[in-house]
Amino acid sequence: MRQRKGTLFVFAAPSGAGKTTLVHAVVTKHPELRFSISYTTRKPRRNEADGVDYLFVTKSEFMRLRDRGEMLEYAEVFDNYYATSRSQVEGHLADDRNVVLEIDWQGARQVRESMPECVTIFILPPSVEELERRLRDRRTDTPEVIERRLRDALTDMSHWDEFDHVIINDDLNQAISDLEDVLAGKGEASSTSNETLRRAVERIIG
Repeated sequence: MRQRKGTLFVFAAPSGAGKTTLVHAVVTKHPELRFSISYTTRKPRRNEADGVDYLFVTKSEFMRLRDRGEMLEYAEVFDNYYATSRSQVEGHLADDRNVVLEIDWQGARQVRESMPECVTIFILPPSVEELERRLRDRRTDTPEVIERRLRDALTDMSHWDEFDHVIINDDLNQAISDLEDVLAGKGEASSTSNETLRRAVERIIG
């Protein structure tokens, strides 16, 4: 394994918090960042492309990759599997590139075990009510799936304190600015050790 030189930034969030929009906005502004494209066994949504948004594979292909040790982390979410390519991440880091990884809290926990030097960031909505509105406005899921996503989101949100930073995604431009501070090593305001931030999070999750 080549020596790691870059920094790995790991993002997680409950479904509907706007993580994908926020991460893609930052990567677009900072093309020097490398975005780790995750494997998934779920079907593409109508606005997604293979090799751009995800690496779409069958369950049998996924299991072969896992058994070969290609997964830095993997998890089953909403009856589908997601995983991070170990070789993709290691290659970017060895080339002195900062890498952005967009996964769930379970995957983030696995990555921390393998790469404790990574920087972990959790994205929160400004309120549970706003989270529900965003999920319904997607119009991609049935009411039953939305209810399950909401229940699971509340569970996901309870793990915020495992992360180094929390970004509250209320105003997108402000969230991008807060995130850029973290990438620059100046994210004291969003640090989970910051008492003002902790009080704001407690107001959101109750």
